[in-house]
Amino acid sequence: MSTITTKDGTEIFYKDWGKGQPVVFSHGWPLSSDDWDAQMLFFLQHGYRVIALDRRGHGRSTQTWDGNDMDHCADDLAELTEKLDLKDAIHVGHSTGGGEVARYIGRHGTKRVAKAVLIGAVPPIMVKSDKNPDGVPFSVFDDIRAGYLQNRSQFYMDLTLPFYGYNRPEAKTSEAIRQHWWLQGMMGGTKSHYDYIKAFSETDFTEDLKKMDVPTLVMHGDDDQIVPVANAALKSAKILKRATLKIYPGLPHGMCTTNPEQINADLLTFFKGTASAAAAFL
Repeated sequence: MSTITTKDGTEIFYKDWGKGQPVVFSHGWPLSSDDWDAQMLFFLQHGYRVIALDRRGHGRSTQTWDGNDMDHCADDLAELTEKLDLKDAIHVGHSTGGGEVARYIGRHGTKRVAKAVLIGAVPPIMVKSDKNPDGVPFSVFDDIRAGYLQNRSQFYMDLTLPFYGYNRPEAKTSEAIRQHWWLQGMMGGTKSHYDYIKAFSETDFTEDLKKMDVPTLVMHGDDDQIVPVANAALKSAKILKRATLKIYPGLPHGMCTTNPEQINADLLTFFKGTASAAAAFL
């Protein structure tokens, strides 16, 4: 296993395959770097160096008791990029991982970053407040906590249905995909995952988005039942300086897994093109 030990003693597991321009993948809650399987193999075969880490408290990284917040996640990512001396990297974040990418750039700048991609990402902020009146009500996240505490294993299994849109009448459910999601979730730390409910729902990434001065592709399914598109991608694209927005009709939160051919092809076009060329394909 490849790991780094951060300044506070946390062991972060990562994968680092291939050669070429680095593409760094940040996963969603409560998953691991394994959630990027369909992307990592694809881009490895297209000549990229692919890197993915298990966030602290997730997967094979330390099951941290504290420090389960976006600042620590961003700093862990920064330590990994420095350890591997990554340059001209493309950072791709899904869901909470999109927040990790935004906070990483907000705290550490873009000197090592060429482009960024936010997929079904939580920025700018999920929870409803006076400043975010059309956000997700706080009670929704309280319900998540209650379900989590009552039976974490069952909660994770149930969550796979809206995550992949398998609760839609026309959906073709893959039990293997559901089991893979459940397994990733159960590998992580109970306390860590509980803390991250607050982190992904209440962290305000607005100022981080303003600091993202590299070309950024914002991708979101319009049937995302986990991170509603109107409160996320549509707002983020207006804040980002160099955003390209692509909305996928009918696709769910987990579209990287349910529709990998479509998502991978669009990512590849964005990776290879200039900012103007990437916008043209949309």
